[in-house]
Amino acid sequence: MAYVSDEMIAEMERRYGKPRHLDLSFEILPAEMNMLRGSKKHDRNHDVTVFIFKDRSYREFAAIAKHMFPAGAYRAPSGAANPGEGLEAGTVREAREETGLEIELDRFMLHVHARFTCGPVVENWRSLVFSALHAGGELRHQDEEEIRETKWVTLEELQGPIRERLLATGMGLFAYRVALHDASVEEILKLRDR
Repeated sequence: MAYVSDEMIAEMERRYGKPRHLDLSFEILPAEMNMLRGSKKHDRNHDVTVFIFKDRSYREFAAIAKHMFPAGAYRAPSGAANPGEGLEAGTVREAREETGLEIELDRFMLHVHARFTCGPVVENWRSLVFSALHAGGELRHQDEEEIRETKWVTLEELQGPIRERLLATGMGLFAYRVALHDASVEEILKLRDR
């Protein structure tokens, strides 16, 4: 059973708007390729990423740090819809597991096709990026195994010190997250102006 079908994406577009499409390519390190391949069990090739905002000012969102992240590195929560689980249900579940928050999806912002290479090895991936509003719960991750810390972060922090910290690692997967953050912020600023 496929994780994500074209029909599922079309349904999310009907409900939350047509996303901007991006095609990105990154060279990654062998250890990163092993990690990516490890997350592809049952042919998974996607993540759902969600920017959960405190309110409609779209200024502060819930960010996570995994145990392997260097100090000062954060990103928007992400995970996968499980086989047979709808995209909306998977996004809501992942948000709750990684942040403890109940959410109300707001906008389908980005549909990203990524190509990761490590020498001759190639893996294709896609990220579906949404904005959401905090609808309940306290910011505290439930997934202690995967997540080290959660906190509210401003877009300015994301584009300043967090961006610098992620890029300073020299890791392609963090460079990919920075590209997702940059493109997401462009879309979020449109939400502020509407």
